[in-house]
Amino acid sequence: MIILYTFFQFILLPFLFPPLAAIAILVPKYRARTLRRLGIGLKRDSPNNSGKTIWVHALSVGEVTSALPLVSGLRKEMPDARLVFSASSRAGAEVAEKILHGKVDQFIPFPFDIIPVIKRFLGIIQPDIFIQVETDFWPGILSVLKQQNIPSLLVNGRISERSMKAYKRFSFIFQPLFASFHTLSMQNEKDKENMISLGVDRRQIKTLGNLKYDTALYSTSARNQRLPFNLPEYKHLFVAGSTHPGEEEIILQSYKKLKEQFPELYLIIAPRKPERGKEIQILASGKGLQANCRSQINAGGRDLFILDCIGELNLSYSHADYAFVGGSLVKKGGHNPIEPAIFAVPVLFGPNMDDFLEISKQLLEVNGAIMIHEHKTLTAVLKKLITNTTFSRATGNAAQSFIHSQQGVIKRHTELIKGLL
Repeated sequence: MIILYTFFQFILLPFLFPPLAAIAILVPKYRARTLRRLGIGLKRDSPNNSGKTIWVHALSVGEVTSALPLVSGLRKEMPDARLVFSASSRAGAEVAEKILHGKVDQFIPFPFDIIPVIKRFLGIIQPDIFIQVETDFWPGILSVLKQQNIPSLLVNGRISERSMKAYKRFSFIFQPLFASFHTLSMQNEKDKENMISLGVDRRQIKTLGNLKYDTALYSTSARNQRLPFNLPEYKHLFVAGSTHPGEEEIILQSYKKLKEQFPELYLIIAPRKPERGKEIQILASGKGLQANCRSQINAGGRDLFILDCIGELNLSYSHADYAFVGGSLVKKGGHNPIEPAIFAVPVLFGPNMDDFLEISKQLLEVNGAIMIHEHKTLTAVLKKLITNTTFSRATGNAAQSFIHSQQGVIKRHTELIKGLL
């Protein structure tokens, strides 16, 4: 496969390079990042670390957040190691530098998957192991790592039903791609069996659990931190996180009705795409709700606050009384329910939790989460949580207890990594 991949690169690059170069030169926001992803100006930082060099890579914000406990665990267990971190997206890189500051020795851009560029990166960084978090598979870098006998490790691996269909349809691409990893650490047994069914040698696969469970070990102090913005006085705080188009309409419809009964209820909406803040503000205004955006003013509106920024959702969850996890009332696979659950916050989500299927099912089984389907069930559930504090507290405590019971994932991963070095 890599021969064909390289061949097509050789054929297509002369045609693709001129327009890409023009964009990089003419659009300032792409210029510096494009040059860095080509390895121009890349240098090897030389801290006083005498140990192995570990390169950890994550795609975007969600994967960077997943990587936090792993990086923290590696820094604790291997203090002499040199930790290098990359993220593919601009947002991911910004969050990484914010939450991993002081834990990582060097932040680098992720290289374009062009063989000479990859070899330049590897020659400068000189990693002893490459660790990829969850996704962002590129055949070029995996093949060069294999050629140079640098072990590559996939951590927090998962295969949703949607992804599985694509992997099977294009198995001639994905089977050799996954087989290029030295080891694949999957989240659960179903993910492991899916990988085996794709033709990957079972000896390459381990089931070490979901890194996100141990994110909690590094998040619980957030409750003691003040919110970095001012909100009107409230008694009940409802945080709707990582919402998508179609979900805000349902949330606002329910919230408006509840606000009439419970004026001390307050809402924070954090859209999955921060640039949608103004759109949600207009939507709220159409329902007679006055909202402020975080990007406009450092204070909440009369009725709700729109968190159109990156990196403050987890802190907001820590202050919530109830939380909704987005991407679940629409078919987007759902987002991470662990983030609010660890703070003993009752978790609400819709029926579309394919990307967190096992976690969501287990939370429902222990009565730590509640599934909703539309604005009527959302209204009813929130009303019960507001009026029945015993039920609300029991739901939140059940969620938190379940997360605590699943911890220990990082220890298993650090032991694996030590064995590969």
